[in-house]
Amino acid sequence: MTTHLEESLERDIQRIQRKIVEMGGLVERALRDAVKALVDGDRQLANAVVLRDQYIDEKEKEIDRLCLEFLVKQQPVAGPLRLVYSTIKINVDLERLGDYAESMARQMLRLEALPERGSAPLDGVLELAGLSIPMLHDAIEAFVRQDPDLANKTIAIEPTVDILQSKLNADLVRLFHDQKISLDVLDPLMNIGRRLERVSDQARNICMEVLYICTGEYAKHSGAEAFRILFVDDHNSCRSQIAEAFAHSLNQPNFVFGSAGLEPRPIDPGAIAFMREKGFDLTRMTPKAYYNVPYLDHYQVIVTLSKDAEQAFPPRPRKTVYLDWSIADPSKVQGPPEEVTAAYESAFQHISTQVKDLVEAIVGNKIE
Repeated sequence: MTTHLEESLERDIQRIQRKIVEMGGLVERALRDAVKALVDGDRQLANAVVLRDQYIDEKEKEIDRLCLEFLVKQQPVAGPLRLVYSTIKINVDLERLGDYAESMARQMLRLEALPERGSAPLDGVLELAGLSIPMLHDAIEAFVRQDPDLANKTIAIEPTVDILQSKLNADLVRLFHDQKISLDVLDPLMNIGRRLERVSDQARNICMEVLYICTGEYAKHSGAEAFRILFVDDHNSCRSQIAEAFAHSLNQPNFVFGSAGLEPRPIDPGAIAFMREKGFDLTRMTPKAYYNVPYLDHYQVIVTLSKDAEQAFPPRPRKTVYLDWSIADPSKVQGPPEEVTAAYESAFQHISTQVKDLVEAIVGNKIE
């Protein structure tokens, strides 16, 4: 026979779960409406998504209050404590997802020329939405049912979303280079694709919280002992490759270094020759686009080495730290050999000093 305290505990838990379901429903509707507004060219619906975001914000505050009241009133332990702790974090994730829906709607409103039905860009967006939004639905379902199997199945979909987003970006860049779409179309559609990819990331995070509730094992930040730093420039052919190569030479086991470019091109022969003299082999490096970097949002630091790259990563309210180390591209220097070599040497000294200082600041001691 259940006691009055047990009944009270269960009643409060069910109330919190219902509110999460309500908020999840608001967020899912906002995401679907943002996609529908893009497909139908419905600016009125897009504006409605923007305006309705305040309801999601209010729901977040309401759930926050319920969770705090639950902690004070019930003083939970074990399973109920894990549940309310994770609910607070899921509540933040859902509010952020509402922001993504609003952002997608705003990006749609920026479009003067909407993508045609059946076109590669629109099909790519619909593919992303067709996986990421149902992921969110299943994540909320797994939370309510406390179903670890459903949570694991949902998590397994997330890498496919990453692949689809990379494909969408590649298609958009190709169309832009072929002058079939303008920059005014490229940028909003890439932002919409990025937001849909982030929807899958947040759905995965919710599922990780479900696993924690069910098992008591916290797997969300597995592998977080690796500190990730990405160097980005225009073409990933010179400056960013120099930075990545030097960073690897510091032999820091708890760091992951990468490099990428806005529009990747073959590695500059001059950079290969110069770095070979320094003892670095760039011939095994592969240029890549920044949107093809796996788990881009997992990098704690993104260092931009050109002004164009800096503009591609506008500040956003998340944990990633952006550093601007813009420096002239030595591969563009024309003149006598000694002048060209001096340009590479200047770039190398600037980059290597900055990289070493950054890593030392993170680890908290000098690197020999």
